[in-house]
Amino acid sequence: MRRSRLVGFVAPLLLALGLGFTQAVSAQAASNSGGYVALGDSYASGVGSGSYISSSGSCDRSTKAAAYLWNAAHSPASFAFNACSGATTDDVMANQLGSLDSSTSLVSISIGGNDAGFANVMQTCVLYSDSTCLSAISSAESYITSTLPGKLDTVYNAIHSKAPNARVVVVGYPRFYLLGQTCLGLSDTKRSAINDAADILDNTIQTRVSAHGFVFGDVRTPFSTHEICSGSSWLHSTNWLDLTESYHPTADGQSGGYLPVLTNAAG
Repeated sequence: MRRSRLVGFVAPLLLALGLGFTQAVSAQAASNSGGYVALGDSYASGVGSGSYISSSGSCDRSTKAAAYLWNAAHSPASFAFNACSGATTDDVMANQLGSLDSSTSLVSISIGGNDAGFANVMQTCVLYSDSTCLSAISSAESYITSTLPGKLDTVYNAIHSKAPNARVVVVGYPRFYLLGQTCLGLSDTKRSAINDAADILDNTIQTRVSAHGFVFGDVRTPFSTHEICSGSSWLHSTNWLDLTESYHPTADGQSGGYLPVLTNAAG
């Protein structure tokens, strides 16, 4: 998700909160004989996990991101880490597909949250009333169900066209909050609605993934009991030491949540 370099009070902080949430691919598991290309937004680049690669600039690609960890463990023939903080589906189309070719054996991608405008949703939900928050969430959900599927189809079609032999793993987003806990911040009404929106986003993505014959990596189960308010969260809440990492997975979230899902889905 495109992160601004944030200064000031709550509203500019929340601009950093963007989640940053054809045909059948070959059934064979991804092998080390081909290349691996990692695409997507800040959840894919590793924002929130630290250890950023200086040459990645504002994309903030991390050596603790699941894609980087998978590459280190499996040593594919090549590795292109193209995921970038702030990316939308349009950004993937314009800037991230150049490494794909017929020798690519594995592609991973996490995308869609920025298209749905979750940064603005979170800003609204923190600053305003329950009813205003719910209205913003409803607008995002309408976009997710009506417009996002076509945007995802465009990206998925392009990936298949450029890397026809690749196994494509599309990784989803976690729910943000563990409900029913005593926890400072948003009301349970807001937290529940935000979680519901995350489910709608994941379910929409999963439907399009299935239609293209790709593999969906669902991270909601491993993040269960590790949401914000859990006491052992794998997601940053408001991080005053580094505001731009707020509402992104921690290093433990990448290694304990995202990496096992990616490893299993990659085959």
